[in-house]
Amino acid sequence: MNICIVAGARPNFIKVAPIVRAVENARAHGRDVSYTLVFAGAEDDPTLEPSLFQDLQIAPPQVYLNVVCENLNELTGQVMSAFEHYLQENKTDVVIVVDDLASTMAAAIVTKKQGIRLAHLVAGTRSFDISMPKEINRLVIDGLSDLLFTAGMGASSIAAREGAELSKIYMVGNILLDTLRFNLNRLRKPAFMEAYREREYLVFTLNRRALLAHRDNLCRMIHSMVQHAGGMPIIAPLRGKTAQVVEEILAQMPDLQPGAFTLVPSLGYLEFGWLTAHARGIITDSGNVAEEATFLGMPCITLNSYTEHIDTVKIGTNELVGEDPELLGQMVEKMVQGQWKTGALPPRWDGRTAERIVQILMEG
Repeated sequence: MNICIVAGARPNFIKVAPIVRAVENARAHGRDVSYTLVFAGAEDDPTLEPSLFQDLQIAPPQVYLNVVCENLNELTGQVMSAFEHYLQENKTDVVIVVDDLASTMAAAIVTKKQGIRLAHLVAGTRSFDISMPKEINRLVIDGLSDLLFTAGMGASSIAAREGAELSKIYMVGNILLDTLRFNLNRLRKPAFMEAYREREYLVFTLNRRALLAHRDNLCRMIHSMVQHAGGMPIIAPLRGKTAQVVEEILAQMPDLQPGAFTLVPSLGYLEFGWLTAHARGIITDSGNVAEEATFLGMPCITLNSYTEHIDTVKIGTNELVGEDPELLGQMVEKMVQGQWKTGALPPRWDGRTAERIVQILMEG
C-alpha cells in the first residue's frame, strides 16, 4: 500500500509525524506499506525552522509542490495543478489530508478526481460560521472523504449529522497528542529560562488575524493580562508581524513594569513544549496549544468564543474568554492564584491515534 500524506503548513507536520512513524513501524514488522510526505510549500519556507524535522524525528518531505501564494483562491488552483501532476506520476492507494487549509481542500479535490481513496485527519470540526474560509474548506473536505478520522464523539456526531455514512467515520483520538506523548522526555529547556522559576510564569501566544486587526482591543487585553497577573511574568514567543504589533502595543504602556511581559523569539517544537509544560498557565488563541494543555493538565485560556474541540472546555483544562479584556483579566487572576478547575483526558486522547489510523488503512 502506498500512502501519500499531504501537509499544507508547519502545524500539519506535528500532526502527521506520528503517522509517518507508525507506517515505518508497520513496514519494519513486514507489512507491505510505504509513505510519501508531500508539502504544498517550498523547501525554504521561513515557518519551517531548521530543527523541525529533527525535533519530530521524521525525515523532511520527499516532495515539495513549491506553491507560495498569499491569495487563497490562487493558492488553491496552483496546489490542485501541482498535486494532480504528482498523482499522475506516482502510484498512490490513499491520500491523507490534514485539518482545513486551502491547500488541504485543493489536495482533497484532486485526489477524488483521480479516483483515489481520501482520508481526512481531524474531520468533523466546525465553527458553524460559514463566513470563515476554513469552515468552507472543512465542509468540502469532509464531504469528499472516504475515511473521516475524528478526535472525539462531538466531531463524529457532526460528520454523521451532515450525512456521512457511519462506516466512514472513525473516532481515533487526537493525533496532536501522539507527538506530545512521544516527545515528553525529549523536551528541551530554552536557554533564557534559566532566569525564571518553573510554575512561576505564564505563556502567551497569538496568531489570529482578527485579534491583530482590532489593535485597540488587543491593547486592552494585554493590559488586563499584565494587571491581573499580579507581577507574575508573562513570556510571549512570537514571530514576524505579530511580534511587531505586540511590541508596538507594549511601547504604549509606560506603566509596564520591567519583566512583566517579555517578548522572546519563536521557539522550535521541543523548546516551546518545555516552556508550556512548566508554566503556571497558558493564554493563547491556538486550538492546538489548548489541546496540548488539556493533555498536560495545564490551565489554559483561549482568546476565542469557540473551539473546534469543545472537549478541551467540557472535560479538559481550557476556558474560552472570547475577546473580552475584563473576562480575560478575571481568568488570569484565577490562573495565577491556583484556583483553576481540574481537567481530565477526553476519550482516546491517549497518544495512540496514529496506530489506530494505520491499522484502519491496512484493513481497508
